[in-house]
Amino acid sequence: MTQTLQVPHEVKLSPPGRSGLPRGVWSMAFTELWERYSFYGLQGILAFYLLYSLADGGLAIEPASAAGIVGAYGGAVYLAQVLGAWLGDRLIAPKTMVLIGAFIITAGHIVLSIVPGFLGLGAGLILIVLGTGALKTNITSIVGFIVEGHSQQQRDVSFSYFYMAINIGAVVGPLTTGWMQNEYGFHWGFGLAAIGMAGALVQYLVSMKKLPAHASEINNPLPKSRYPLVALVAVAAVALVIVVTTTGLLRADNLAKTTTTLALIAAAAYFITMCTSKKVTTVERRRLYGYLPLFLFSGIYFGLLFQKFTAISILITERIDLQIGDWTFPVAWITTASPLAAVLITPLIAKLWHKLGDKQPSPVTKFGIGLIQIGCAYLFLLIISTATGNAYIPLALILLFMVIAGSSEVFVGPIGLSVATKIGPKSFRSQMVGLNFLTLALGSSLSGQLGQLFTKIESPQYFMIVSSTGFVLGLLLLIGRKPLGKLLRSGL
Repeated sequence: MTQTLQVPHEVKLSPPGRSGLPRGVWSMAFTELWERYSFYGLQGILAFYLLYSLADGGLAIEPASAAGIVGAYGGAVYLAQVLGAWLGDRLIAPKTMVLIGAFIITAGHIVLSIVPGFLGLGAGLILIVLGTGALKTNITSIVGFIVEGHSQQQRDVSFSYFYMAINIGAVVGPLTTGWMQNEYGFHWGFGLAAIGMAGALVQYLVSMKKLPAHASEINNPLPKSRYPLVALVAVAAVALVIVVTTTGLLRADNLAKTTTTLALIAAAAYFITMCTSKKVTTVERRRLYGYLPLFLFSGIYFGLLFQKFTAISILITERIDLQIGDWTFPVAWITTASPLAAVLITPLIAKLWHKLGDKQPSPVTKFGIGLIQIGCAYLFLLIISTATGNAYIPLALILLFMVIAGSSEVFVGPIGLSVATKIGPKSFRSQMVGLNFLTLALGSSLSGQLGQLFTKIESPQYFMIVSSTGFVLGLLLLIGRKPLGKLLRSGL
């Protein structure tokens, strides 16, 4: 049996643009900004659409089920990116996958904006899940192609600004859709998200011709002899979803748990496949071993962060007074404080990393700092929720909590992207990005389960558990930073 050797493509450095970043980073960043505008514009009002009464334009779903749906939706969005990464690596070039995804997401937002009730909700969310799966990992892979061959410092700075664009979209989206929902209703807010996604599509169409040649190539083409098997698996998967939904096996109260289980299975399959593949070298395998703890802890970190869409949304509806005189503070604006804090702190942190150069903290240390900071955020929430008893929590204090929690993301999110695109095996480049995004799938679905737990136990006990989790995991990473860092640097 002969083995076909893959000849690595020639690495051609992308020239610097006027900003000093590799040319093309900003084009992808602005595309991602508008895509995240639409995603978070919807995410900012989705939980409240489920929780609010029919008279207020909502669907009047009970809190535990609403938390499960929101968590499962977020998890499914990122879980679908595993499929998108595989398609971008084996069947369709990343550049084309991004274009297909943009069209599907736009359609999903349009459905949500014009079709009322559970039908519009279900159809719209499914389209957005599928479209985001096609777009998200592949656009990140393209950024990886753009910064390929550049120094780790330049990569971290590029991904920090790319991640800042994500957070700008995450800020502006809920600010505008939240205002629209507050003034005119939920479906007007959904419509504004659709316009934002159309902006992402236009931005990408303009920049497609300037992308690196590797973005138009299929990295690891699937043999045509295996096409029938892939088609059979796809049909079987669709049939399985239909069966478990129609028979009642898949319900609102177990959606988040099901999504978490699927994300863990997908992650395990990816790690096993890469670690046992003959195409993966010994040093690449060592880097994967070093990445495993970061993957797991990052998933838990995002579970804590994404509670702003589940447990914290429930807390807001129950214990926050939104009336400021005769004006009602848009509820979606509260969660916006989290990504806004990340946006404002990113340039400062990026400059700090640039100034420190080789003396900057390792990726493992940065992860540890992020986990400890979000633990501090929930400790603060524990203190203020206990001090206020059963009374309303002042709006300013919940906004401050969002700032503390949201600014911690700069130590985890962009660093995870940078590490994944650098340490991944050459034969699994796009799929490595998909694996990294599984941390968001785990986090989103975990936040749904945490939201359900929040409805069953007392708030002080709940916030103590969450805060302690952040502190303990962060300290474990700081203690193990040297051996983990050694594994991550293997062969580099």
